[in-house]
Order: sequence, then C-alpha cells, then structure tokens
Amino acid sequence: MSQISENKVVTITYDLSVTDENQEKVLVESAEEDAPMVFLYGMSGLPDEFERQLSGKQAGDSFTFSLTPEQAYGDYDAQAVVEIPKNVFEIDGQIDEEMLQVGNFLPMADNQGHHMQGKVVEIGDSAVKMDFNHPLAGMVMHFDGKVADVRDATREELDHGHVHGEGGHHH
Repeated sequence: MSQISENKVVTITYDLSVTDENQEKVLVESAEEDAPMVFLYGMSGLPDEFERQLSGKQAGDSFTFSLTPEQAYGDYDAQAVVEIPKNVFEIDGQIDEEMLQVGNFLPMADNQGHHMQGKVVEIGDSAVKMDFNHPLAGMVMHFDGKVADVRDATREELDHGHVHGEGGHHH
C-alpha cells in the first residue's frame, strides 16, 4: 500500500473549520467522497505544513490537525487592501455591473504581471476597494479528514506539475 510522499497523487476528504473571533470553530469547507480533494504531493501549491501533516499516511488513515496563520496563508495584511481607480474595470468604456459586485473575487495582475485574486470590498464613485489577502489569511485552520487514495503520479502528471484524470486537470 502506498504512503503519502513526494510524487504521489493523494485523494482526501475533509472538513475545514476556522477559529472565529469568538474562538469558536466554524465549518467553512468540506470535501466529500463525491467531490474529494485530489492533489500532487510536493507540487500542490498547498501550505508546506499541510502536506507535512499528511506525509506517511496511506489510504484509510484519518487525520486531524490545525495550522496557524504562519503555517498556512500568513497574517492578515491591511496593506493588501487597496483602492483601484474604477476606470481600470472598464471594458470598451463600460463597467460590467455583474462582475463588479461586493464579495466577488476577480482575477487581477500587478504592474509586474503577477496574477492574483482580489475580493471586491467596496465600490465608490471613482474607486474600488479590493482585498488581495488570501481568504484564509490570519485564520487558524482545523482539518479533520480521511485519506481515500494514494497512487504513483504518472510521468505526464510529474512533467505538468498537476493531477490529470479523475479529480484533476483535463487538457
């Protein structure tokens, strides 16, 4: 039976809770058997500590662990909340009102061409306030789940750096 390690395709189910401002756990995400999380260990882009906590486990094993903000997506950074001129969001001189709504996540790029997701926080007359923090920044994350499957990655998956097929990327 395969153990979770470098270059393995890992399938897990889990519940993710975060600690809210009242120090209570709040469920924010679940990956169930019909839609599990599938990732390539070592190339997932997930926090290193998340992968480290799963290392050595095999199909059927359960897991429970927590990640601090430092181990996950960092502390909430007030500097990552910025005002952007509203005309930046114009396409052919028009603003797409469906797209530009408070709460929406929009793909953006900075001056160096780095791509990132920004959440629309507030829409003013001339500017849009956007938050570029990871949605889980500053939060303690609690995972409770089970390893459903572990298999060797194919050469193509290793070359591409992501999972193909069931639960993965389709070209």
